[in-house]
Amino acid sequence: MSEVDTETDGRVQRALVIHPTLKSAQKSAGADQRRRPEARLEEAVGLARAINLEVVHAELVTVSSWRPATLIGPGKVEELAAYIAGNPVDVVVVDAAVTPVQQRNLERALKTKVIDRTGLILEIFGARARTREGRLQVELAHLNYQRSRLVRSWTHLERQRGGFGFLGGPGESQLEIDRRLIGERIARIKAELEQVVNTRQLHRRARQKVPYPVVALVGYTNAGKSTLFNRLTASEVFAKDLLFATLDPTMREVKLPSGRQIILSDTVGFISDLPTHLVAAFRATLEEVIAADLVLHVRDVSHPDSEAQAADVRDVLASLDVSEETGHHIMEAWNKADQLSPEARSVLENQARRHPNAVVISALTGFGCDRLLERIDALLDRDRVEMSVTVDPGDGAAIAWLHRHGEVLDMHEEDGHLKLLVALSQAEAGKWLKRQDRTRA
Repeated sequence: MSEVDTETDGRVQRALVIHPTLKSAQKSAGADQRRRPEARLEEAVGLARAINLEVVHAELVTVSSWRPATLIGPGKVEELAAYIAGNPVDVVVVDAAVTPVQQRNLERALKTKVIDRTGLILEIFGARARTREGRLQVELAHLNYQRSRLVRSWTHLERQRGGFGFLGGPGESQLEIDRRLIGERIARIKAELEQVVNTRQLHRRARQKVPYPVVALVGYTNAGKSTLFNRLTASEVFAKDLLFATLDPTMREVKLPSGRQIILSDTVGFISDLPTHLVAAFRATLEEVIAADLVLHVRDVSHPDSEAQAADVRDVLASLDVSEETGHHIMEAWNKADQLSPEARSVLENQARRHPNAVVISALTGFGCDRLLERIDALLDRDRVEMSVTVDPGDGAAIAWLHRHGEVLDMHEEDGHLKLLVALSQAEAGKWLKRQDRTRA
């Protein structure tokens, strides 16, 4: 059951969105200090609209200090309550981390439902999840979030677990029942996810038998990853101008200009102040990023906060130990060039020429996408070595290994032996040498 039902009796719910910010140094609530409060408010409105909430009012709320009881000051709470009394509002979205006490006090004062930034992101993830794994991961994150709150009835959990409504023993309080139900449901979801992760690892091992490098698309939500994925793979993954339009990863084969095949993986979009437990819940999905041969960071360069968004993405990648320092290859696709003026695009292209791993593109129009594939080809080549190999023509296992783990560029017989020129990644080249050492021993 969702915390926010976006429709009531067939009617779209109306939302009032606020972004609290400190008067001193204009600091936003939460860890995000990189972007203007106005940009954060605009993003919060976009998040609300992503689950079909009708935003009837949005404003910045400037306070001198955070209030333990209500986060914002009593005067502003009264002002908002007066607005809500005179205008139909179904939910108030507070673009900040709100404690359970603050949430309860605000709901009492405003006489309407209140949801914070974390809860809103969870709602969007719940609406976007399509695969069984995605739905399980969202539910796990949602239960962990609610476990610290327990401010509403959780009777829907009894229906989910197929109980008869008499799970609690004599004298057991509703709070204890709720806590136990949540704990049991979390344990079951973790067990189910363990099976899903094992299946995913089997699929990954099967893919590793085919020597196709994996290129993982990452980026801030709504940067255009799915549009680029569709452009490069000629597929029809859901791509829309919505925050978190993609949740579950999708993988397709793509042929590079050299003729080499790669596997392209589209992943969930990142966002500033992404809840830690949400990153943890989606770690199995993000393993595709961790294990990728190349991480392609798609950036919306037309966005005024493009640099801040890029920094947020790098923070999430760093939390997954994905960086140049940890040996990962990362390149950037500077997307949405079609939304720039010709002068701004020219300046950006000059910057990209000086950037070792950046290409200016428009996933929507296809501008720069051929050049992007060429750069991906070149970057993957950087990790390859060409080896001259001599094997016995009857050694079918060795020949099959080389075809499976590398690209055979040339093969001919000479003096009763088979001579091969093979391109291998450095890791696979090392495995081949070890294999030969074992064969000779």
